[in-house]
Amino acid sequence: MWPYYPDLLAVPVPRYTSFPTAAEFGEGIGSVDADAALRGVSGDVSLYVHIPFCEQICWYCGCNTGAANRRQRLASYLDALHREIALAGVRLDGRIAARRIAFGGGSPNAITPTDFVRLVDALTLHVSLAEPLLSIEVDPRTLTTEWAEVLGWVGVSHASMGVQTFAPHLQAAIGRVQDDALIARGTEMLRGAGVTSLNFDLMYGLPGQTLADLEASLRRTVELGADRIALFGYAHVPNLIPRQRRIDGSHLPDQATRFAMAQFGYRLLVGEGYLPVGFDHFARPGDAMARAVQDGTLRRNFQGFTDDQAPVLVGLGASAITMMPGIIWQNEKNAGRYRMLLSQDRLPASGGLIRSADDQRRGAVIEGILCRGEARLDPDLANEVLMRLLPFIDRELAELDHGTLRLLPEALPYARTIAALFDPYRQDSVRRFSSAV
Repeated sequence: MWPYYPDLLAVPVPRYTSFPTAAEFGEGIGSVDADAALRGVSGDVSLYVHIPFCEQICWYCGCNTGAANRRQRLASYLDALHREIALAGVRLDGRIAARRIAFGGGSPNAITPTDFVRLVDALTLHVSLAEPLLSIEVDPRTLTTEWAEVLGWVGVSHASMGVQTFAPHLQAAIGRVQDDALIARGTEMLRGAGVTSLNFDLMYGLPGQTLADLEASLRRTVELGADRIALFGYAHVPNLIPRQRRIDGSHLPDQATRFAMAQFGYRLLVGEGYLPVGFDHFARPGDAMARAVQDGTLRRNFQGFTDDQAPVLVGLGASAITMMPGIIWQNEKNAGRYRMLLSQDRLPASGGLIRSADDQRRGAVIEGILCRGEARLDPDLANEVLMRLLPFIDRELAELDHGTLRLLPEALPYARTIAALFDPYRQDSVRRFSSAV
């Protein structure tokens, strides 16, 4: 189905959940910039609330998270988060309509259900909500009956479970041990709580993983009825993520095997009736994500592929990212410094960038490539990338027709690599990113 050209996949590339990417964030953006930007926002907005704690830390994880084993530290963080919600609410000042709220991490269910309800109450008090769609990331190992009851009471309709693999030997290899019964129980509880769109995060390219392991996990996921599936290739970068040093890199599959795994997963899930969403996501027909693919409204932001059409995503919490057409910033990553800034009534923005007109133009092209498989190019942009694009055109992976770049059906695994051709920050970059497949 997909031709394998290892030379076209040799250079690691970003996932492009933004453009420019977080690798380009500088120190020039701070509290004053965030203050002015929030005061200028109006209309539809989405909120992302970050809980940087987990009961257990998985060895593969690159998220900004820590162990939730010190109650006082967690309580101090939540106090600061409440303060940030209040400060942001004052600056948004009723001009906005928050139509989506996503709780991510870490694991939001590392806090108590009562603390979660208090966060929802704070958002209701300080931000203009417009019957928002609520979503949450869940660790099935710490999903309790009380948590499920609270999710139902609050009205959470979308959830994502970190599954990764059902194979016990692979779970042990990556520090994520959770048996089948636990995941099935979590699925049942979330459905009982009213979750109508349930995503499973899965991985290929794990140490010692075989196609049989991958097939078993995919088939079990289908059997459990996941509405969405994210099938990520594991990125082994222990130089950037020290906790990955606990994973035996000598047993990782090579690039050709990873490619075969990605292709196998794609074929199986499409054969089971899922609609492909980009390269590594899938959704059942009728799910909002599938409808966004079909009507051409699929978008991409720091949460990945999304059907969310809001032009502004406001991030709340340590390391959370706020994304607007003209500016992107990230909150202070260190929880202690995050708390200190908020104790001074300062917004905790700590780095980011101003998006120039050229950034926005290139970002639209990259989003079009990843979300719709095509993009309209200005003549100067087409001329700039033509020579770099020729290897893909010559191998019938892409075509350039009167200023419109189209990815051909066999080009899906090369989409991120093609998108990177429009990224001037990448051309001479020595930064390390994940493999395209």
